[in-house]
This record gives sequence, C-alpha cells and structure tokens, in this order.
Amino acid sequence: MSLHTPKEIAALAVQAGVVKSRSSVSSLLILGFMAGAFIAFGFLLYIHVINQLPADWGSFGVLLGAAVFPVGIIMTILAGGELLTGNMMLLPVAWFARKISALSLLRNWFWVTIGNFIGSVAIAWLFGHMIGMTEGDYLKKTIAIASAKVNADFMHAFISGIGCNWLVCLATWLAFASKDVVGKIFGMWFPVMAFVAIGFQHVVANMFIVPAAIFAGYLSWAEYLPNFVAVFLGNTVGGAVFVGLAYYIAYRPRTEEVAVSR
Repeated sequence: MSLHTPKEIAALAVQAGVVKSRSSVSSLLILGFMAGAFIAFGFLLYIHVINQLPADWGSFGVLLGAAVFPVGIIMTILAGGELLTGNMMLLPVAWFARKISALSLLRNWFWVTIGNFIGSVAIAWLFGHMIGMTEGDYLKKTIAIASAKVNADFMHAFISGIGCNWLVCLATWLAFASKDVVGKIFGMWFPVMAFVAIGFQHVVANMFIVPAAIFAGYLSWAEYLPNFVAVFLGNTVGGAVFVGLAYYIAYRPRTEEVAVSR
C-alpha cells in the first residue's frame, strides 16, 4: 500500500517530533536557514507571477500565484529543512505523547525561528533589495501585500494565523501519508495553495515580504513586531491544537508502536 493510515501518520508525527527535539543547535540553525530561504523563494515566485498578470484577471490571478507558492514547502520537506510552522505541530504531538519535554520543544522553536528569520531576510535583502526583485516593477505589489499584513489588527492577524497553519500542518501531515515523492508533492501542494489563495498569514512567509517592504523604505521594524507576535501565536494554535492535538486525541498513537531513531 502506497499510503500510511491516519493512525500510522500520527505515530510518524510523534517520531519526527522526537527526532527534531534532539537536533543540535547548529543543525537547527542551518536547516532553519534553508527552510526560511525556501519559503522566501516561493513567495518571490508568487510575486513575479501575479505581477505580470492583467489586473482584470482578479482572483484567478491570485489562484495562479498561489499555485506556484508551494515550491517552498516542497523543497523544505523533500530536500531537508526545519520550518517553524511545521514544527508547531510535530513537536507538540511528541509532547502530548510524553516523549519530549516542554523545554526541548521551546528550544527547537527558538532556534528554528532564528534560522527561518535569517534565511528569509537574507533572500529579501540579496534578491529582493540588492538586485531589485521586490522593488522596481514589483514594488507596488510588494508594498500592497506587506502593508495588508501589518495593518491587520491583532485579533484578525491571530485568527488568520490559525487558519494558515491549520492548512500548512495538514500539508505536512499529508506528506507523511504518502510513501513516494509524487504523492508527497501532491499531498503538500493543495493545502498550501489554499492558504495562499485565501490570504491567511504565515509567520515565516511574513519574515520575507515585510522585511522586503522595510528594505524598500515603506515600513518599519516597529510596525512589523506586533504582526509577528500575533501571527506566531495564531500559527501555534493552528498547528498545535487544530492538527496536532486533534489528531493525537483522535488516534492516540501508542508510544511503544513508534520506533524512534536515536
């Protein structure tokens, strides 16, 4: 059978959370940097696609852009990366199973957040600002997207973050479902495309688009901070509660069934 059952996925998620909790700081920073850069590349591609489309295409143009955005998470899962939003589901599942401590969970999130931020900002600076891939002809779109995110009030950004990571963590969950590369790609593609098309807020994606607008001189770090906090918390609830806790309670994977790589 080319698919894992939902209960098997829950067991695999516990195993992945345990393995991630034991990663070294250097590994978390390097893989976090890579994941942040991959998500930024996906966002950069999205901007370049929608910027070239006629305005009267409306939401169809947004859908086309959303269809290319998932390359970032696909590269993260298949090539290797530590993505904060996925870890907001995987580490809590392992904690619910009493396989890791709360401290090891927070340790992972802390270092992965730093790695993701450095990777995302590096792409925003090097490719977005230095060679103008989010400025010039693309500046209007960059500013419009970034401004819409930071101008959302705390509650709207928080709830948007919940919806986003509910879908993103379902993409990660579906990646565990398949045993082959093509199946993993298709499993990840559509939930990620959905969150982008809807317009939900993703804390790591925002680490790219908002700094891109800051480097262009249109926003400030002070304007970004409240958005970061709200979306971070929303993404945490979306991943840890609406996916991690929900499926853990539903399937109760027995820890003795989980072969943990040490």
